[in-house]
Amino acid sequence: MFVFWFLGLRDDRMLADEMAKRVRVFAVILTMPKSKETKAVHVKATWARRFNGYVFISSEEDTHLPSIRAVSNESRGILWEKTRQGLLYAYKNHFNDYDFFMKADDDTYVIVENLRFVLSKLNPNKPILMGRRFKKYVKQGYTSGGAGYVISRAALKLIVDGINNEVNGCRKGGGAEDVNLGACAEAVNVTLVDSLDEHEQEVFHPFPPAYMIDKRLMEATSWVQSFNYFPIKTGLRCCSDHSVSFHYVSPTEMYTLDYLIYHLHPYGIARDMEQYSALLKLRNNLLQPMREDPDLG
Repeated sequence: MFVFWFLGLRDDRMLADEMAKRVRVFAVILTMPKSKETKAVHVKATWARRFNGYVFISSEEDTHLPSIRAVSNESRGILWEKTRQGLLYAYKNHFNDYDFFMKADDDTYVIVENLRFVLSKLNPNKPILMGRRFKKYVKQGYTSGGAGYVISRAALKLIVDGINNEVNGCRKGGGAEDVNLGACAEAVNVTLVDSLDEHEQEVFHPFPPAYMIDKRLMEATSWVQSFNYFPIKTGLRCCSDHSVSFHYVSPTEMYTLDYLIYHLHPYGIARDMEQYSALLKLRNNLLQPMREDPDLG
């Protein structure tokens, strides 16, 4: 591409790779044994590998995915326990290695580079929860489980302490995983922050792109209208240019999104000049000539 030739770059991932060093994110992905070949392996082949680290949470250990055995059986009523165990695992094994921790499902699709961009504006040492904000059941709201949500390092410690100390809202039991996580976060003083972009468009999405864009489908989905914290937008305004995640994404759609996002480039169209400016600045910083040693002739 001409722009990258002009910048003197041979790799258009330069900025993304640098961001990956500065914003370290670990993914906790819920799955089950029967979904290994139909979902989990495709998550691993597409978006999971772009995280700094990840683990699948299942009822069986599998070193190849990898997954851990967090529960003894599988059911929708066990999702909260799987999530709790996933967060406990992340805290015990990876707390000091990462800045943020994302919970997702095996039918979520995550654009990890956009996730890091959104998180780069936040301080991991502050107790923060971020995701698609819903407004019922919990005073400050809660985050959609399927769209995925992100917990800062400081928030992870508070939530795990709440789990270990059996703080009300963090205890074992059934119920909706995302509501329970939101209640636990509020109980231990973790702040749910808005995830709208600068144009007030959502970045975490509870449905696939085609569904989010379709005005008819979104208006017919009454529960989203009543649960969503902000007014629903449809058409191209449904979703931020820096969208982070979509839910109910099939493996075929995951590979399609991978192609459209990471491989297809419309010739002659530069869509994000701010990004090119950041690339130029990064290039200049990395390629600055070394200072001359005064002792050398």
